[in-house]
Amino acid sequence: MNIHEYQAKQVLAGYGVPVAKGAPAFTPEEAVKAAQSLPGPVWVVKAQIHAGGRGKGTFKESAAGGKGGVRIAKSIDEVKANAQQMLGKTLVTVQTGAAGRVVKRLYIEDGCDIGRELYLSALVDRATSRVSFIVSTEGGMDIEKVAHDTPDRIFTHAIDPKTGCTPADGRRIAAALKLEGDQVEQCARLIDSLYKAFLDKDMSLLEINPLVVTKAGKLLCLDAKINFDDNALFRHKHVA
Repeated sequence: MNIHEYQAKQVLAGYGVPVAKGAPAFTPEEAVKAAQSLPGPVWVVKAQIHAGGRGKGTFKESAAGGKGGVRIAKSIDEVKANAQQMLGKTLVTVQTGAAGRVVKRLYIEDGCDIGRELYLSALVDRATSRVSFIVSTEGGMDIEKVAHDTPDRIFTHAIDPKTGCTPADGRRIAAALKLEGDQVEQCARLIDSLYKAFLDKDMSLLEINPLVVTKAGKLLCLDAKINFDDNALFRHKHVA
């Protein structure tokens, strides 16, 4: 089972993972209220569907305004207009197939100044029964394409279950992402928090794409995807 981005971020925030502030919206009016509750002056209006590639997707209906499922808004009026255009419309991405998915909810998120985009995910390596982190300096890209075209830019690191996640694990991953200075310590704390969340919530996949370094030098999870182990769902009925 997977959950929407805003739900995934709520889970991660509970573990101290740095995520941008935001709120879900089911109507244009709720989108306006959500934007007004955030600092601004730039907001991101994100379609919430169970599929990747939303930003590069297209809507079937011309009334959706000819843009994708992730839009930048520089005013409250733009937030409302984008919400009106997107809600109830069918978004087609590389993962939805031609039928697409109807957008029934949005996530209104505070904008941020992006310095670098990175890729990070965690999954269970069935061969070793260890949680492995997969990272790349090529954030925001289709990771399958990166793996095919530039496999040297993908780094995989398994966590030893006997020791758990250690600062050394975080430093190795930080080095692979070419992080420096205080960002190394930020990365170590992030990896530790993500590892705890992964185990506690019985995840089968955790993907952060992109993980960004802001222009102020802070790590921030700009998008989040979580899949849960179906065999453990009875322990997580509160997640829906």
